Amino acid sequence: MSDSQEPDSRLDARGLNPEDSDSDEEYSEGAVGDPQMDFLKNFFSRTLGLGGESQQKSLEELSLNGVAKYIQSEKCKNIICMVGAGISTSAGIPDFRSPGTGLYDNLQKYDLPYPEAIFDIGYFKEHPEPFFALARELYPGQFKPTICHYFIRLLKDKGLLKRCYTQNIDTLERVAGLSVEDLIEAHGTFYTSHCISASCRQQYQLPWMKEKIFSEEIPKCEKCNSLVKPDIVFFGESLPARFFSSVQSDFPACDLLIIMGTSLKVQPFASLISKVPSSTPRLLINKEKAGKSDPLMSMLGLGSGMDFDSEKAYRDVAYLATCDDGCRKLAELLGWKEELEEMVKHEYAKIDSSSATGAASSQQRQPKGKTEAKADTTKTKEK
Repeated sequence: MSDSQEPDSRLDARGLNPEDSDSDEEYSEGAVGDPQMDFLKNFFSRTLGLGGESQQKSLEELSLNGVAKYIQSEKCKNIICMVGAGISTSAGIPDFRSPGTGLYDNLQKYDLPYPEAIFDIGYFKEHPEPFFALARELYPGQFKPTICHYFIRLLKDKGLLKRCYTQNIDTLERVAGLSVEDLIEAHGTFYTSHCISASCRQQYQLPWMKEKIFSEEIPKCEKCNSLVKPDIVFFGESLPARFFSSVQSDFPACDLLIIMGTSLKVQPFASLISKVPSSTPRLLINKEKAGKSDPLMSMLGLGSGMDFDSEKAYRDVAYLATCDDGCRKLAELLGWKEELEEMVKHEYAKIDSSSATGAASSQQRQPKGKTEAKADTTKTKEK
């Protein structure tokens, strides 16, 4: 689930307290890292200057312009993007936490015991109706990718994108042209669905699930009659195994981390910012600063959160704006503005053309009886 958080003692989609960034369970898959070792490494390398990686400064200046110059220097060849719900809000998809407009503030109509219950696997098994009602509103295929999505695609086309790690389930990264290989969908995807029965696990594809959802029918397995759920990660479920295995190989090779549209509050996704080398610049494009270290820990040189403002800041840049505006500005600084605008224009035209063709095909497939009935009515009126 994109950028979501459980309240109080409840656990997030990975079985963790979203605010508990030091939880041992965060590393239960054995692939993200050992928090005790990370603590010691940071202590000796940052505080005492012994061992580990030095605080090498890669940016000429801690600004968006500095990041652009770094990308143009050809020292930057393996960019990882980490994205959340904020990159899709301009497409019309609500994020989760924005006061008044966020998804969690607008779920009263579903009569939930608490907002996050709509994505709780236990609640879903007993009361699947609210989730599928919400799915009709937010279903993939009803929205266009944003400028931010196409900026990530542009990074791919230029051979600079190592991987995009997304918290989103709206599939807009795929629509924008990223392949399955380019993506780590940390919180799952709507593209496939499975029967929730452990003894069955029959797989279903997107068209099958879409037909069920829009016919307002609760999807049931054709083999065993159990519920069928899209392969998105609910609270109480584990992240995809590919998430953990990819982190191991991707992040040590990362030479620029771009974080966009996420509050960095959900673990273990939020902890990924600490997995890049200590010399790797990190750019946050967001409406507000996120992922910052605890002030006391930062003063001691401990912790691995973002440091934008202290005297020790040397690699983290925050550009406070909408994700689209931030990507537009970065593209302009890189000399890619016209290329990005042309890509968006071209891709939107393709989507509009495809939608028009689909609508025409749908009308042609209309039952003959209805067409004839309409014609008969017309004739009657003429008489």
